[in-house]
Formats: sequence, C-alpha cells, structure tokens
Amino acid sequence: MKKAKNPRLGIIGGQALIEGVMMRGPKGTALAVRVPSGEIETEDLDCVDIKGKSSFFRIPLVRGIVGFIESLLTGFKALMRSAEKAGIDLEEDDEEPSKFEKWLTDKLGDKLMGVLTSIAAVLGVVLAVFLFMYLPSLLFSLLQGAAGDQIANLRAVFEGVLKIAIFIGYIALVARMKEIGRVFQYHGAEHKTIFCYENGLDLTVENVRKQSRFHPRCGTSFLVLMLLVSILLSSLLVYFTDLDNNNMIWVPIKILILPVIMGVGYEIIRFAGRHDNLLTRILSAPGMWTQRLTTKEPDDSMIEVAIQSVMAVLPEEDLPQKSENSEVQAS
Repeated sequence: MKKAKNPRLGIIGGQALIEGVMMRGPKGTALAVRVPSGEIETEDLDCVDIKGKSSFFRIPLVRGIVGFIESLLTGFKALMRSAEKAGIDLEEDDEEPSKFEKWLTDKLGDKLMGVLTSIAAVLGVVLAVFLFMYLPSLLFSLLQGAAGDQIANLRAVFEGVLKIAIFIGYIALVARMKEIGRVFQYHGAEHKTIFCYENGLDLTVENVRKQSRFHPRCGTSFLVLMLLVSILLSSLLVYFTDLDNNNMIWVPIKILILPVIMGVGYEIIRFAGRHDNLLTRILSAPGMWTQRLTTKEPDDSMIEVAIQSVMAVLPEEDLPQKSENSEVQAS
C-alpha cells in the first residue's frame, strides 16, 4: 500500500538567529528571542514577498531564485532584530570616535548603520566571488600551465572540489567561535522543533529533544547542492565549449549561470524534503553530513525558544492545548 503523504512536510521553515529562532509558516513569519531578562519575546516579522506579486515567480526553477533572494533579505532583517532584542549593541564602542567617524555620523545621521551594512554586504559579495569564482579558476590555470593541456577536462572537478573545501574549511573555522557555536545550537533546536511538528508530536521540550538535528531542507544542504550542481553544469560547459580557456570570460560565465544553479538546487532540495526514498537519501547525504558542522545539540532553554517561534506561525488547529504546566511557556 502506498504511504500517505504527510501534509505537514514542507510548510514550516526557519533560521537560527542570535539567541533566537525565526520561523516561516502558514500564519506568516515570526522570531522568538531569549532576552537578557531570561524571558522569551516573540514578534511577528514583515518579510519580502516577491512570489506573491506574480505567478511567474512561483514556477519551477524561477521560484528557487526568488526564494533564495527572499530568504537572504528576510534572514538578514531577522538577524539584526534578534541582535537588538538580545541586547547586543552593534554600534557600541568604548573608544573615542575618530574625526572620520564623527564626520560620517554628522553627514549620515541615522542612515549610517544602513550605509555601513550595505558596504559590508558588497564587500562580502566581492570576497565570495573571489574565493568561489576567481581563485579556483586562477589556481587551475596555474596548475594547467605546469601540467599541460592533458588535464584541461578536469577543470570543473578541480574547481568544484576546491569550492567545497573552502566552504567546509570556513564553516569549521567559524564554528570554533563561541558566539557562532551558540547560533549553531539554535540551528539544531530549529531543526528538532520542525521535525517534532512534522512527526505530529506535541510541541514539548521532551518531544523536541528526541528529534534529529539534521534536516534535508536545511539551508546548509541547499548550499552544498548548489556546489555539486555547479560542478555538473561547469563540466558540461567545459566539455561542449572552450569558454574556460580565458579566465576573464570563464569567471563571468560562472556568475551568469548562478541563477540556474540556484533554481536546480532548490528543486532538488524541495523534492528531497517532501519524499523519503533511496534517491532522496542519496541526494540529501552530502548536505546532511555538512550539518554536523553547522548544527549542534541545543540545551532545553534553546528548545523552548524554537518551540515559541514555531507556535507563532502555526494554524490554530495545530496549536497545542495550553496548560498550567505546559513546557512551551516562556521561562
């Protein structure tokens, strides 16, 4: 007999924040943060809804690109809000501001933080392009110059493996930071809570604690799938064209095919998140392995935050009955 599809699969998604968790569900988007007093504050979040503006943005492949953009914008907004609620002053500085800083403050006023954030975002994109686009191409060209054209067909594989190595190395490095380690614990709490809901269990700390912290629809899995898809598409381009002979052409080409990579990666992870069979387990395996770095086991206080976040976006019929001793109450 064919197994009935779980209606709860794929309707809740989330993101770990600073001392909190953001969730997106049927009722919208909300974040829950453990504030300095020890209480949990829950807040609805207005998010960018590009898909709702046109049916074109919801068709396969296109929806993956749009979803990625929406996730970046909403995730950044939620991250900044969580830092504020957690009591982290992003502008705090004990040192006397320099003349240049005073000049910027006088000229830009309240817009200063937004401008600095935009500059940081641009620099982040430039760094990503250098590390994941230009550097692998440059290193292979140097290697090819030493080894000869007999390795020309290995360009896509070499660049892909190097990208994955850079990605894994970066995650392993930042995971050693105490603050990032706590975010990764909230990441684990997010996954466990979503699993608890999808499995039809009551949203209690005890039930959530038993769930796996590795989820097939994780953003980490999406990024890993994008890297693997990029290897496949780049291999096809190398095989059928000579575009890779010139880095000044090859690097822009790789940037231009990024939307295709996002679209394909999204469809794969969407399929894997809604089905459980040998194929989807194989497709999910690389991302699930990588989640051993990006998720950590949460403590009960973190699980409480994730539960509050999920409850804020659930339909009324899925909300648990509240009782005097309910574990989902803020501590």
